[in-house]
Amino acid sequence: MNAYTAHLINSIALILMGGWGYFATSANTALIPVLFGVVLLSLSNGVKLENKAIAHVAVILTLLVLVSLVAKPLISALKDGDTLGSIRVGVMVLTSLIALIYFIKSFIDAKKARTAS
Repeated sequence: MNAYTAHLINSIALILMGGWGYFATSANTALIPVLFGVVLLSLSNGVKLENKAIAHVAVILTLLVLVSLVAKPLISALKDGDTLGSIRVGVMVLTSLIALIYFIKSFIDAKKARTAS
């Protein structure tokens, strides 16, 4: 897997899990991950082409999503004993974390390639 694939999977997971959360709970806040997923998906071509600026924007947005999901929805779902909610948010947290790891790895690899040449 590479940063683009992880980014794409994360974007789709945010859209699908957020949409599922909205239809399951009718809570408007469940649409926030959907919005971020759509924005991240719109950046995917730039990530695929390894555009440095777009990749950095995608990383910042992914980190923002990750922190936001852990800060409130995940903790609330776990406290409330909402198993499906915990799974939905857990999937979004996991895919965001994986995307961040692959982004960081790609940045390190790019830096090594620049210094080697």
